[in-house]
Amino acid sequence: HDITASKAHVEGLANIGVLGADEASALARELDALAADFASDAFVLDARFEDGHSAIEARLTERLGDIGRKLHTGRSRNDQVLVATRLWLKEKLAGLQGLCARIAGICLERAAGESLPMPGYTHLQHAVVSSTALWFAGFAESFMDDAQRARDTLAWLDANPLGTAAGYGVNLALDREHTTRTLGFARLQINPVAAQLSRGKFELAALEALGSALLDLRRLAWDLSLFTTSEFGFVTLPEEFTTGSSIMPNKRNPDVIELMRGSYASVAAARCEIEQLLSLPSGYQRDLQISKGALVHGFGRGLAALELLPDLLEGMHWNAERMRAAIEPSMYATDMAIEQAAAGVPFREAYRAAAEAATEAGKGRTPEQSLAARVSPGAHADLRLDELRARLKVL
Repeated sequence: HDITASKAHVEGLANIGVLGADEASALARELDALAADFASDAFVLDARFEDGHSAIEARLTERLGDIGRKLHTGRSRNDQVLVATRLWLKEKLAGLQGLCARIAGICLERAAGESLPMPGYTHLQHAVVSSTALWFAGFAESFMDDAQRARDTLAWLDANPLGTAAGYGVNLALDREHTTRTLGFARLQINPVAAQLSRGKFELAALEALGSALLDLRRLAWDLSLFTTSEFGFVTLPEEFTTGSSIMPNKRNPDVIELMRGSYASVAAARCEIEQLLSLPSGYQRDLQISKGALVHGFGRGLAALELLPDLLEGMHWNAERMRAAIEPSMYATDMAIEQAAAGVPFREAYRAAAEAATEAGKGRTPEQSLAARVSPGAHADLRLDELRARLKVL
């Protein structure tokens, strides 16, 4: 990303006459060669270089002499790292958006393709009759929200800081509009002071978008951790998501699910670390260098966990018999109370009557009847999957 931004900067310098056409062409050629060498591991960042920025300049100077030394005209490592970080985060957030949309799509397919009665829980206690379709549709909509948040966050940070230098501009009429277009930014980050003030803020916003998806992953993983226990037995996981015990030969553990569940911790830790760096005055402070490790680690761990989810959702199997057997008579008490209320009985009176008759509430009722009667918009009998599909199409 730093190489990409350097190419745009070279073009901008040529546009205002600081670089000649031949010089700009030579720099662009060598930047492309360096990018290829870096991608193939032919060029390695090592102790010879202070950082990636100086490595690029050193390589160009080695190949082109004084022409390479002209590269840094009109810019600072401050706007260099700002533009590279924003380009990197745009790529990561686009990946997050696409991944969340894919997860939502799989959940919608499974919601439409199978609908099995299962217990619904509040406080981890039996509540009402629910269904696998409702469960999948719930996570589908949640991951759509996450995809939208990733998209909106990307749009918010899609601004070009290149050309703000160390936070005060430079005495050159830099072609910042050209670098904005060339690098694919939606707009220019105009004020140099504002560019420096944004440091940490946009990284936190990106991590918050990632964290939103990881929170949904954590809840989904928690459900599956419970549902795969012998006490529940609702779900069978794909074999590749389980491992054996090191000592107990009778066990298969949901280790991958547990690691997915724990992955939010890395994102939360990254947010906390960066946030604690930001008790700073305006202008650049070297404290901000520490933010890079947290940002890269948070996105690395978070996206890696999310990337496992599509295969898990496609490969998990429900145990219909175990789920049906777990639905007991008192789980129809809410249905009974609402039916009486709909017939004109004050709800609190209907509530007390249903509570007193809770153990008898299931007489003559089936899970399918309970689910078919759940006609409130979004509930099992009115899942509105078409509306969710329409929303997904624009994500």
